[in-house]
Amino acid sequence: MLSTIISRTIKDEKIMKGTLKLIIIICLLPNSLSLLAESRKDFIRKYKHIAIREMERTGIPASITLAQGILESGCGQSELAINANNHFGIKCHDWEGDTYTMDDDERNECFRKYRNAEQSWIDHSEFLISRPRYAGLFSLKATDYKAWAKGLKAAGYATNPKYAEILIKIIEEEELYKLDRNIKHRGNTSSPSITVEEFAESIASQTRPGNISYRNREEMRNGIICIEIIPGDSFEKIAGYYGIKLKKLLLYNDKTNTNLKPGQLVYLKRKKTKAARGYEFHRVKAGDTLYDIAQKYGIRLKNLSRYNYLSPDSPLTEGEKIFLRKKADLL
Repeated sequence: MLSTIISRTIKDEKIMKGTLKLIIIICLLPNSLSLLAESRKDFIRKYKHIAIREMERTGIPASITLAQGILESGCGQSELAINANNHFGIKCHDWEGDTYTMDDDERNECFRKYRNAEQSWIDHSEFLISRPRYAGLFSLKATDYKAWAKGLKAAGYATNPKYAEILIKIIEEEELYKLDRNIKHRGNTSSPSITVEEFAESIASQTRPGNISYRNREEMRNGIICIEIIPGDSFEKIAGYYGIKLKKLLLYNDKTNTNLKPGQLVYLKRKKTKAARGYEFHRVKAGDTLYDIAQKYGIRLKNLSRYNYLSPDSPLTEGEKIFLRKKADLL
């Protein structure tokens, strides 16, 4: 009987992370199973005070955070939760702390590693409130867990088409909605409440022809989010879209003017002092400049110049080695 239920659940409620162990699937089963009920309830007892505190601080419903924690971490029993205190599967992105590597959608993916589980829950909140794609969520009613679940899916939080349904099912089975309070996000205290349909429409409108949709073009280089430029883009548009001061955006990209060309990368945060691990040097191709190389690898131009004893505008020779780290790091 148990094997039949597990098989059906795996088929009907396939979760995002393909590497989660069987215990995570069991954690998602209907709570008529006493083992599951205890597993979930233990997890809720252990972390609900953090979820409530984060709700009061940021406006994210406690029910949503707890359901996501149950789903993403398999009630705290996933490899990532056990070895990295990472309960929400957040990858490294622009993270500068400790990391944990494991196979997920691809081999050897980088995930954030925390000192303790509480740090993971706090970082989950910061992740949602700091990403423009989720800004509209905070105009939804904080007590409308269904709208939040559907809104997360609409904003692209998960690729699983049943993600919202799974969250809602967990919330209702455990009556987590009883923990929610109608608290507005600190940055949206004057924003009117909207329906999930209005939020989904605002997300969809960003992908229509002629509309700016930078969030769908974000990519990661050297742990920093960047945008590859296409015709019609400008520093001014990108700065306005992300709410970054133009002067800062230019500084992040070692620019003194706003000139852009298709294919160039624009970074949304300050670049690193050296290339990502595994990149030691770049072999110059025809037309390469030191600036092009700095942007390609997400390195500050002044550091790249220093490593190679060159000035930023030095001409380069095809086939020449340009070191992406200081010599001491290469030994």
